[in-house]
Amino acid sequence: MINFLAFKRPVIRFVLSLTLISTAVSAQDVKPIAPAVLPGQGLKQYDFFYAGEAPTRNMYIVRGGKIAWKYIDSTGRGEISDAILMANGNILFAHQYGITLINSDKKVLWQYNAPEGAETHTAQLIGTDRVVFVQNGNPAKVLVINIKTDSVEKQFNIPFKSGTHGQIRHARLTAQGTLMIAHMDLGKVNEYDTDGNILLSLDVPSVWSAVPLKSGNILVASNQNFVKEITRNGYAVWEVQLKDIPGYKLTDPQIAQKLPNGNFLINNWFNSWEKKLDKTNPPVQAIELTPGRKVVWALRSWELGPSTTIQLLNDPNNITEKAFFGEFK
Repeated sequence: MINFLAFKRPVIRFVLSLTLISTAVSAQDVKPIAPAVLPGQGLKQYDFFYAGEAPTRNMYIVRGGKIAWKYIDSTGRGEISDAILMANGNILFAHQYGITLINSDKKVLWQYNAPEGAETHTAQLIGTDRVVFVQNGNPAKVLVINIKTDSVEKQFNIPFKSGTHGQIRHARLTAQGTLMIAHMDLGKVNEYDTDGNILLSLDVPSVWSAVPLKSGNILVASNQNFVKEITRNGYAVWEVQLKDIPGYKLTDPQIAQKLPNGNFLINNWFNSWEKKLDKTNPPVQAIELTPGRKVVWALRSWELGPSTTIQLLNDPNNITEKAFFGEFK
């Protein structure tokens, strides 16, 4: 009688050996997407406010290297594309299907719900009484709302060419009281006055954000994986292609800012709808680059989730407290 088990056991052992070897080789083939030891002091590098586009709407304040405050919303709708912490502790955030103002106790002070078919991804306070925001839709428009009376005090249409979701993610008031809008679908940065007149228009392919700088220049981040500081004539005085930074895989810059020390802080967003985070090889959420493009700080603290915006506390370049839009102050 033939003992078939005697043949099966060696075959099983052989197959298991091949599987283990294959797994080991695959693990060795996985290229790290960031250094094991990062430059800087991690969460202790700065005190900052943090939020990012994700399936849950979470925000954090980090002080002294620890999470000092957090807001967690896992039951609502939409994504946080923009959030600003004010000096009084209030936070205004745009979350795709609306805009909400809360205080440090997380009490809702004011809320706007976008109409059906529209989206709101960016907003900014004007003083304590008004909010200016962009509403994606057909048509796309800018609105100024008095949050005390809940009345629309100004609105005008702006150009668009894509469907609602792909139109605009970011806008900021300038020190001159105009509104700088990053038209992602148009590939343009446009500056508007309160009557909707276009004062400036610059070509920036797939632009996600446009931050007006103290110098008058504009810091732009693009879905084409670059960040540039450009003049009002469109000339690049500084730029970086994120794929060229050695040792890091950086794929999705959304908002960049220029720090008081002259360095550049760039977030690296992670799409948690389409990808699963590999906790054994996670990407960094942000990097700080010198003008010479050296990484001097990298953030990798995934208890904070994906990164869209990082606002340094006590940043002297922050003009949000003094923001105005034309006659609205």
